Amino acid sequence: MAKQSNTPDIPDGGSITTEPLREALGGRYLTYALSTIMNRALPDARDGLKPVHRRILYAMRELKLDSKGRYRKSSKITGDVMGNYHPHGDAAIYDAMARLAQDFNVRYPLVDGQGNFGNIDGDNPAAARYTEARMTAAAEALLDGLSENAVDFRDNYDGSLQEPVVLPAAFPNLLANGSSGIAVGMATNIPPHNIAELCDAAIHLIKAPNARDETLLDHVPGPDFPTGGILVEPRENILNAYKTGRGSFRLRARWQTEDLGRGQWQIIVTEIPYQVQKSKLIEKIAEIINAKKIPILADVRDESAEDIRLVLEPRAKTVDPAVLMEALFRQSDLETRFSLNMNVLIDGLTPQVSTLKQVLRAFIDHRRQVMLRRAQFRKDKINKRLEVLEGYLVAYLNLDRVIEIIRYGDDPKAELIAEFELSEAQADAILNMRLRSLRKLEEMELRNERAALITEREGIDELLGSEGAQWLRLIEQLRATKKQFGKHTGFGKRRTELADAPDVEDVPLEAMIEKEPLTVVCSKMGWVRGMKGHIALDSALKFKDGDEAKFIFHAHTTDKLVLFGANGRFYTILASNLPGGRGMGEPIRLMVDLPNESEIIDLFLHVPGRELLVASSAGDGFVVAEDDVIAQTKTGRQVLNVKAGVTARICQPVSGDHVACVGLNRKVLVFPVADLPRLGRGKGVRLQKYADKDGELSDVKCFNLSNGLQWLDAGGRTRTVLELDEWRGKRAASGRMAPRGFPRDNKFNL
Repeated sequence: MAKQSNTPDIPDGGSITTEPLREALGGRYLTYALSTIMNRALPDARDGLKPVHRRILYAMRELKLDSKGRYRKSSKITGDVMGNYHPHGDAAIYDAMARLAQDFNVRYPLVDGQGNFGNIDGDNPAAARYTEARMTAAAEALLDGLSENAVDFRDNYDGSLQEPVVLPAAFPNLLANGSSGIAVGMATNIPPHNIAELCDAAIHLIKAPNARDETLLDHVPGPDFPTGGILVEPRENILNAYKTGRGSFRLRARWQTEDLGRGQWQIIVTEIPYQVQKSKLIEKIAEIINAKKIPILADVRDESAEDIRLVLEPRAKTVDPAVLMEALFRQSDLETRFSLNMNVLIDGLTPQVSTLKQVLRAFIDHRRQVMLRRAQFRKDKINKRLEVLEGYLVAYLNLDRVIEIIRYGDDPKAELIAEFELSEAQADAILNMRLRSLRKLEEMELRNERAALITEREGIDELLGSEGAQWLRLIEQLRATKKQFGKHTGFGKRRTELADAPDVEDVPLEAMIEKEPLTVVCSKMGWVRGMKGHIALDSALKFKDGDEAKFIFHAHTTDKLVLFGANGRFYTILASNLPGGRGMGEPIRLMVDLPNESEIIDLFLHVPGRELLVASSAGDGFVVAEDDVIAQTKTGRQVLNVKAGVTARICQPVSGDHVACVGLNRKVLVFPVADLPRLGRGKGVRLQKYADKDGELSDVKCFNLSNGLQWLDAGGRTRTVLELDEWRGKRAASGRMAPRGFPRDNKFNL
């Protein structure tokens, strides 16, 4: 059998080349990265558009969908874009076109959509077959001059058509509408701005090419988002962002209080931050209310129609609206940060993180080139028309001879050229002239047109020959653009207000909670509840089968509860977050991350300024400030370090001057509290010494030596021993056998 070859068939004239895999992959990935950067992700600094947006607008122009004309089906537009210029799928093209029509995403929409193009709630646009679109006046301003050789054209993807490399752009669209994108190894994120302010800044930069960034900030004080809001970023931060091309802007929702009468009020949110979906914002606020993270907030409602209207109801009329809103700003998307990363393509080729001045300069230089090319185009058209007019005037001066040549000549064109020294274009124009144009009135109109064109050409020559005249003309164009899209128009007025953040004190969460009495009940199995009011601590309560009360005490909704686990960690629970007392409660382990294998050692009210004595089953312990054990998260705070086989056992408030320890061996040791160190975390020091067979701590009690040592005996009576010299000793001693009558469970029970 013939041996098969693994060598692929090579076409005639072909060859196989080899190269290392690393180089092959690297070269191809670099090609892909450059394609992504230049053709997909980063906008051009000159017209502020990515290729897909540029091709959409150009295709709509070719379809003659001007701002005052008819609408066409979006599927027709996306089909033309995909077939003629952008072969990347109709879904991506339609998504890009739909975004250009969304007035909550684009400051100056470039597409006028008819139908469902999505909304601020985050709903998607309807399918392309159900919607229609045309261009807006802003899009026409970007395209103005395309038919006058204002920009270069290039072949489309298959060479069958031509498309513009960049649009003429009558206004700085990159800053006016902003842009965002993620390329390979780089990204861009530019906020929208106000056109009138951008035109003022561009005019100032033309007049003062070395203008300082601080002066430009006087004209462009900050972004102008389509959804409005209040920009509370300090001026120095905004200036630094524009000077470096990187930074962030702090944006807040706009709100006001609405009086309901009889002292009642509610908060109305009328504008939300840019790119925040209203439906998700409401869901987040509802979660905050359910989790009681802001106890002074009672409810949220969406009463929006055409305009945004979110209603926030306070829990009580005594609540300070500013305090409530500050809490919401910290915990919801009613306040966001917009990151600025002005990474753009300079001249359509070089990606660069640019400053505000550099982006404006790129636009100004582009507009100057557009103006010069349009002026030269117009001059060429004038020259051609003047040539034709000169031929017409020759015909009028020699009308009888011209008619004779046309009527009897064998080759009228050649005879006209030879006898009157005409060009081919002039001869063709004379031969194509209508008979009714031979009137005397028509001759006068031609002479007037010729004079006007000569005057216009002189003006163009003056413009092309003077740089100063060019800048003056560009300033006139920018002022005309400002007048068209300025602040006096409906959509040109600044929407985002610049203000300083109000000075509102940081109110702790417990200060927002209305103080009400409750009784805390926690069972042995760890089910906790908060019963309204201060009920009798010996009341009969219901528990699950096999369960019973372990901790029960009075508290208030403004209190903090401290839980000490056998793992040596302290956990903090807000009393206001406890489940109601109608049922059996909820497992406390759902409220804190206490491991199932760790027992609940103690649960008590937090008393600021108090000290706690903590100790392990091995007899090691120390004194810790209670303020230092408060945890901010569900995971708690590790205070008493315990090793394997050892558990935390004691958490005792420090009261008095002495400590009494008792072990499982019934030996009691009394020593001064001062002998214990004050630590924030650690293993501690030895309290009492034990033998191996009975080496565990059972209980600890702090007391005043002058009052004697007390405990509760089996009969429920309080016993007191005043003479304690027999049991007093140094810390870490073994101690002596407990006094007669000491409980058999080796607990003080007090």
